[in-house]
Amino acid sequence: MASSALPTIDLSPEPDLHPIYPTPSFLVPLLSTQSGLSPAQKSELVAHSLSRACVFGELSLLSYLLTDHTAQSLIDLSARDEDGLGLVSTAIHGFGAESDRDVEREECVRLLIAEGADVSTVDNAGWTPLHHAALLAPPSLVSHLMTHGCSLFALTRRNLTPLDIVTAHTTLPGREDVALLLGEAMRSEGWTGSRMEERRKLVERRIARRAKQRSVRDDISRQLEISPRWWGDEGWDDASDDESDDDEPEDDKVYTPPPDYATMLVFSPPSLPYIFQSLITNYQPSLRNSEPANALYMLARFACLTCDNTWLEDLIIGATDAIEDTFFNRSEDLTCLVFWLYNTTAWLHLMRCDNSINETCEVLGSFALIEEVMNSVFVFIIRYIERRIDSLIETAILDHAPLPTEFEDVQFESEWSFLRSFGKKKTATPASVMRVATPSSPPSPSRPITPPASTGSARNFASIRNTFSRSRAQSATTPLQSLFADTVPPQSAGPNPSDITSFFDALQTLFTLSGINPALITQLWSQVFYWIACEIFNRVLTRKKYLCRSRAVQVGMNLGALEEWVETVNLPRGVISHLAPVRDLLNWLQCLSSITEFANLVATIQTMKHLNPLQMRRAVRDYKYEVNEGRMTDECSQYLAQMQKDWERHRVKLGVEQLRKEMSEREREDDLASVLNDSGSHHRLASSVSSISSELSFAQRNVDLLFECDADGASWEPAKPPEVLGEFLDSRHMLPLLLPSDPRMLSASPKKPPFWSGLPAPGTERSASRSSRRSAGSIPWHTSTRRMRDIGLEMLRWVDGIGAISRWTRPLQIDDADALDASTTPPYDHDTYDYDEELAHGHQGDVTVTSETLDVPWVTSLTEKPAPHRGRSIPPTSPRDPPVSLPE
Repeated sequence: MASSALPTIDLSPEPDLHPIYPTPSFLVPLLSTQSGLSPAQKSELVAHSLSRACVFGELSLLSYLLTDHTAQSLIDLSARDEDGLGLVSTAIHGFGAESDRDVEREECVRLLIAEGADVSTVDNAGWTPLHHAALLAPPSLVSHLMTHGCSLFALTRRNLTPLDIVTAHTTLPGREDVALLLGEAMRSEGWTGSRMEERRKLVERRIARRAKQRSVRDDISRQLEISPRWWGDEGWDDASDDESDDDEPEDDKVYTPPPDYATMLVFSPPSLPYIFQSLITNYQPSLRNSEPANALYMLARFACLTCDNTWLEDLIIGATDAIEDTFFNRSEDLTCLVFWLYNTTAWLHLMRCDNSINETCEVLGSFALIEEVMNSVFVFIIRYIERRIDSLIETAILDHAPLPTEFEDVQFESEWSFLRSFGKKKTATPASVMRVATPSSPPSPSRPITPPASTGSARNFASIRNTFSRSRAQSATTPLQSLFADTVPPQSAGPNPSDITSFFDALQTLFTLSGINPALITQLWSQVFYWIACEIFNRVLTRKKYLCRSRAVQVGMNLGALEEWVETVNLPRGVISHLAPVRDLLNWLQCLSSITEFANLVATIQTMKHLNPLQMRRAVRDYKYEVNEGRMTDECSQYLAQMQKDWERHRVKLGVEQLRKEMSEREREDDLASVLNDSGSHHRLASSVSSISSELSFAQRNVDLLFECDADGASWEPAKPPEVLGEFLDSRHMLPLLLPSDPRMLSASPKKPPFWSGLPAPGTERSASRSSRRSAGSIPWHTSTRRMRDIGLEMLRWVDGIGAISRWTRPLQIDDADALDASTTPPYDHDTYDYDEELAHGHQGDVTVTSETLDVPWVTSLTEKPAPHRGRSIPPTSPRDPPVSLPE
């Protein structure tokens, strides 16, 4: 049988048209005419190799494909993948994956562009190569694309330019140079900015401002030992930055709301202890939170407009007592003190501006109770400041040498020169910059007592030149804007005036951010500087080591730092007017040894208006003379002694006059009490109060001056302390705390410092409003009347309990669990409690009765006369049923 011939089988492998890593040596034989590949196969191989060269940034392979005559005829530079990406975009996508090949990859892109690749090709998402390059490529390649036909204004399908890709909301990290390059190029072509860029800049400013604010908050918390919970969430600062003032007249309804239950909180007297415990005692203080003030105000409106005066009295007295107990028990918690100073001020503002309850509260003396609480917490804040800086006064003001080289070799006549070598061996012990060691016993609210005179030997000083005139120290104070700078300058070895001013900066910033009234801030610093002046004056006069010329110059230079701080934070100059006695004493110490003629003595004494002869005589008697320092003549010494005797006689006369004055004041107080007992003599009460406070009329006008827009705030002067009859100043004396005559000004709060608010956005600057146009020397302020009254449903949880919000948002469904227990004792006596009348007012016990539960239209008619008082003597039976608020 003949066998048929079988066809030959080609067992050679098919060529790989999709190699993973194509190379020129691999492509040369395949693209030759002897390879046997069809033109379609060669085109597929070249397209795949070109794509791989762009993906991996293979410059040698790409150069071969673009320069070889065989491969060049098969290349399609307009090829795109399934996502619409062109060759240039594909090459750009590889940036960042292998940083060592970025240079070679950039050359690949340049080669593609040079060979004619289209740079305006868009992918399926509308992105051009410049969009991809803005996100991934280096600035040099971005610039190359812009100069070779890429449009800066090309938009994606979401209307984003290449600049928007990297700066949509915030500039991408590491792409700042690219963003700057694109932005400048677009502006050179007439672009003025887009809405997205404005939003981006606004977000960037907000982020930078928040970072600065967090830094300020951290520094204040560290300086004043404040808990982070005090600051609350980070969303409050954006809202508080909007300090636009209302120049147009405000509607009276802003201050006096209509008498409906939408502006009241309903309560029963037995529930007041639980309300005070939740709203005051256990309330967590936070920054600029006026919920307690608003809640107490709305409770007072209900008591005054719908109940009798006893309800209102119980509310005001109970609330003020609870507030006092709270900050008495937390006297070392500065946030608690500042929180309740802000809330008592807001509460007084709300009560006094409400015309519907103003007259009733005036007759009952409710405003006086609130003002007493304000004064108490005001004093507690001052005591806190005094305790913190008590030890720093001696170390940072009296002992600190701002120019140590000038005071190294001072020799006094009473010292032995050979003992100086032993004094140099002493090393200064490091002191804490701001932390003052607290005593082991609990601090009391009383003022620190002036330390007794020191019996130790005085520190040796270098002699100073006789021509060394009085001068201020080089500014050691830290401005408010630079207190929280990114770089803190190194502190000196020991305490110095900057330690005190840094503490003052933190306090002033805290008061400003907390919204404390500018009048209260000004008077608070006035009291603090009065106490500082008294302490420095008494310590200098009672300690012989300070009674010398060199120490007087040194202390005067340190005081200059405190005076510069007052000017830096824009406080009135009157705040440092209390330092006048200290300045006179220091001047007297510097010049008394140079007085050699009687005429010079008389002229010098006439300039010392804040020193009496007793103080001058004591300074001369205990003065420490330097070696070769001149002395006062005997004639001058005898004249001072005679002045001292004359002053002693005058002192007795002034003491008798002062005693008579106090007796007359007590008589006027008795007259005031008799007027208070007469309920129908409101005008006589006002005239009596006016006669009693006639001495404070000047200080009251100065307080009102702080809020007059056309007046010069720098002319403010504090209340005058009593005249000093003895040698020492009374550091325990409290200057009177005065409030603005216009109760609307109680809502004023300081404007944020510039470093806190940040720079305004371009085109969004507001013209200075009426209340913010303040002259230098007074705290800029703005009114926050509407913002202070903004409250939410969250406030009800402090008054009504957890279920309060649900009661406001849907009808209350009373079931068996919530029904009133018949076995419990009702809050009022059955014989005197009129349930029908209470039902008509929509309130039954402690449960809100709404129109849905009664199935009748809601009608509220307020009583025109005070309702009779009912059942106050029965104590509450259970705190389970809190009071609730009636909906509108």
